[in-house]
Amino acid sequence: MPLVVLLVLLSFSFLFGQDVVDAIVAIVNDDIITISDYMIEHDTLYELLRSQFQGEEFTKQYKKEKEGLLERMITEQLLLQEATRQDIRSTANIDEQIRTLVDNIKAQYNIGSDEEFKRMMAKQGINYESWIEQQERNILQQALIFSEVGRSIAIDETDVVNYYDLHPEEFTELPSYKLRGIYISSEDKSDEDAQAKMEEIDRKIAAGEELEGLASEYSEGPEKESKGDIGTYKKGEMDKNLEQAVENLEEGDLTSWIDIPTGWFLLKLDEKTESRLKAYEDVKKEIENQLFMLEQQVRIRDYLEDLKKRSYINILIPDPLNYR
Repeated sequence: MPLVVLLVLLSFSFLFGQDVVDAIVAIVNDDIITISDYMIEHDTLYELLRSQFQGEEFTKQYKKEKEGLLERMITEQLLLQEATRQDIRSTANIDEQIRTLVDNIKAQYNIGSDEEFKRMMAKQGINYESWIEQQERNILQQALIFSEVGRSIAIDETDVVNYYDLHPEEFTELPSYKLRGIYISSEDKSDEDAQAKMEEIDRKIAAGEELEGLASEYSEGPEKESKGDIGTYKKGEMDKNLEQAVENLEEGDLTSWIDIPTGWFLLKLDEKTESRLKAYEDVKKEIENQLFMLEQQVRIRDYLEDLKKRSYINILIPDPLNYR
């Protein structure tokens, strides 16, 4: 057992019976993870999830991420130790990658200077220096993974062709429908008034008037301002009743009035694109990337399992949140 581990264990034992300010959660080779380390990661995770989810979805995501937090911290520690052992930092161009990352974020959010970027992060409760340190750790881990796993993966074109042939549903474009329509709301009128309005529109269409002009005159939705244009939808994206009404139409045909919960729709099929299988050359790169990621996941899992077997890991507090 390494000397630092013995010293850590002795220190931990000495703490019992005294007021404990911090405690050791886990020992990972010559390093330790403390309660304070864990709580920093936990609180950062909590705030991140709070900004993305609410209610039951937040509870679900928080429970899932919390359960794996200590294991992820141990894995990160092992990867950083191995990156140090292999001197990955000397070839990772960390400063250049950090600069590129910051510049990309600044461009995305139209931020003029580094100081403005730091102020923006501070407003969101993010410590800039801590954030930079985390990005450096991420880059080191990614560089190590690429060195140990990624660069040895080669995808054979035969496998790409076979995947394309065996999974045509993944590369098939669904039918799409470009629609115009007239919407009559049921919220501000009686059924009789709504029916009278729809019949009036029907008579004008039968007399040869175009739906585009009638939509500008009669429609009670946002399509009124665009001559009835309500957009293009792929199969599965529309309300089921609307989709069933238009899927067998020819271009230029009209539906009958369609009853929906808030009123009625009269639709015209402007354009229809049939289902088609994308050409192999158009999706070849996508399949290569997908197969690469699948193979990389398997190899990373095996690599991490081997790394853990070669390491000293001792979890002293399995549930740090309940530690007293």
